[in-house]
Amino acid sequence: MIVGILILLFVLVLVVLYGIAFYSPYPNQNQDFHLPSGEAYDEQQEKSNEMIARIKEVPFEPVTTRSTDGLLLSGRLYDAPSDAPIAICFHGYRGTAYRDYCGGGWMLIQMGYRVLLIDERAHGSSEGHTITFGVRERADVLCWIKEMTKRFGEKTPIVLFGISMGGASVLMSTALSLPDNVKGIVADCPYNSPEEILRKTIREDAKLPDSIFYPLLKLSAKWFGHFDLNVPSAAQSVKSFGRPILILHGEADTLVPPYMSATVAEEQESIQRETFPGAEHGLSFMVDEERYETLTRDFLSRCLNRKGETTHDA
Repeated sequence: MIVGILILLFVLVLVVLYGIAFYSPYPNQNQDFHLPSGEAYDEQQEKSNEMIARIKEVPFEPVTTRSTDGLLLSGRLYDAPSDAPIAICFHGYRGTAYRDYCGGGWMLIQMGYRVLLIDERAHGSSEGHTITFGVRERADVLCWIKEMTKRFGEKTPIVLFGISMGGASVLMSTALSLPDNVKGIVADCPYNSPEEILRKTIREDAKLPDSIFYPLLKLSAKWFGHFDLNVPSAAQSVKSFGRPILILHGEADTLVPPYMSATVAEEQESIQRETFPGAEHGLSFMVDEERYETLTRDFLSRCLNRKGETTHDA
């Protein structure tokens, strides 16, 4: 009897942990205007609202692709001239494409790029209820690359953009032999691996022993989500990528501390890493928009060999 109760309690703990970390019950719930709590975000709420409202007014074409495990993934395609490169943008954990790319996405549209703002699996209009911290999302990156290549041709250059979990996903996707038309990656405040960010969250945010709770999270992911958190980290993945990477990170980031992206940059001397003083998680663009845009434009000019990348008015 006691053994049965203990087993039941153990399973219930795993279910709760899975629900907290990985399960998204309402993927279609609109959270575009919702920022995380905290003074740094409160200061940017009005500016963020204005930027989100602005990009929502831009016409787009709804597009879809199918994930390797059968989910229908959705995105918004902002078209451009036929010779324009494609920027594919991946938002963060429990974020939205409009919120996380209200600044960077607008910037790329104004630069004349084809811009694809995608809804990650279990977010927005995409199917699924399980968030996997980059494990399956990295394969979704490759699915979107193939979809855009099929539509616009193998010679159309692609640059991947990602923020937070999206940044980790695009970096981790480099272990999947990305096609040659992927010319570079811009990752904003990425973590190095699912294990790293989960252990940090357990230890520093929840104030619990990660030596106990991470193995439980890992087991819950395996049992209920049917995925393994043990995948090559971003640092391991980029070692053989050989194409330009720009990492941007706020120095005041408390959610994904800057040392996590520094770990990735240390693996490749060619990786350009720039930090933003005073910027909390995902707020580097908001804190220093001019420098963020300059760094991004200069990087794109180099990796695409396109001179004079400058923003223009709509």
